[in-house]
Amino acid sequence: MLYFDHSATTPIHPDVLSLINGLNQDIYGNPSSIHAAGRKAKHVVETARKQIAAAINCTSKEIIFTGGGSEANNLVLWNMIYRNRKHVITSAIEHPAILAVLRQLEHLAITHTIVPVNKYGCVNPEDIDSAIKDDTGLITIMLANNEVGTVEPLQDIAKIAKKHNVLFHSDGVQVLGKLPIDVQKLGVDMMSFSAHKFYGPKGVGALYIKEGIAMKPLIAGGSQEKSLRAGTENVGGIAGLGCAAELVTKFLSDVGRTLTALETQFKTKFSEQHTNIIYNGFEDNHLPGLISLTIPGIASDLLLIHLDNEDIAVSSGSACSAGTISPSPVLKAMGISDKQNLETIRISAGRDNTSTEVDQLIKVMTHAIATIRRNAR
Repeated sequence: MLYFDHSATTPIHPDVLSLINGLNQDIYGNPSSIHAAGRKAKHVVETARKQIAAAINCTSKEIIFTGGGSEANNLVLWNMIYRNRKHVITSAIEHPAILAVLRQLEHLAITHTIVPVNKYGCVNPEDIDSAIKDDTGLITIMLANNEVGTVEPLQDIAKIAKKHNVLFHSDGVQVLGKLPIDVQKLGVDMMSFSAHKFYGPKGVGALYIKEGIAMKPLIAGGSQEKSLRAGTENVGGIAGLGCAAELVTKFLSDVGRTLTALETQFKTKFSEQHTNIIYNGFEDNHLPGLISLTIPGIASDLLLIHLDNEDIAVSSGSACSAGTISPSPVLKAMGISDKQNLETIRISAGRDNTSTEVDQLIKVMTHAIATIRRNAR
């Protein structure tokens, strides 16, 4: 298979897989137990905590493990019910793990304001400043969008949040392993991550919580993770997350160059053959290797079927809404018409993709487009 859907999920790194398999066989103790087997498991968990902390430049005590990025986002948002200021500011292109949760919280008197984005999918910090009310307690803006890859101006937003003494959270799920992340420089108070987006296992994530920020658990019943997530830890999964975070940080520059080269190759060669296509998002300030393109007159679902028949994986819109053929809310928020919305696909390259695979993708896509147009006559 030619796999170009890394923004949906990444294949697990062989070193991560080997580590997990070994741990699941040999380290079976409960990290909360005081005997030797429990202490070994606890050491594995704390090693992973140090690894993810090093990857984003924070202390290990500022990291808690979750079941994924969505749970981390939920933990942040549901804590609003305990805060005195109950208004949240977010953007129109956030992941459903933000927007859907905010809708659920409305019946608990948690209000929210959704600020727009421009045609590139970028938030204007001035809109956030204007949206702040006396009871605003949280701003949550993703670091980079999962559909078009636009990187948001978090440092500017952080200054606004600090000026108004408002907590600032960011969904950083798409970024680790593609661009450097330094939570100190970004100025965020909280940031969410998910292992399967950076070659780790599915079902495990992390939340950075700046020291001094009070939180209550989403899952109660035990003292694990500073009493913020009850339940015996997924030792193998957590170790896999830590290992994956260390690996992607170690090879970040190399992977970044590779993804940028593959993206440039695709855009250059594909544009030579298809002059009417439209690339969505910022040309420069976006995640390397992520391409959102609109092909006028070509329905994305038909194109995806042709590519899948040739054993090539790409996506249309966000994978989290897979199975539905409807316009992407992200593209809609960027002012893209419903017609062009449904003519848009997302290609997201990864560390193992090659120049030869990009050429094959272009070849198959070009043939599929010609076939679709011919059949439409």
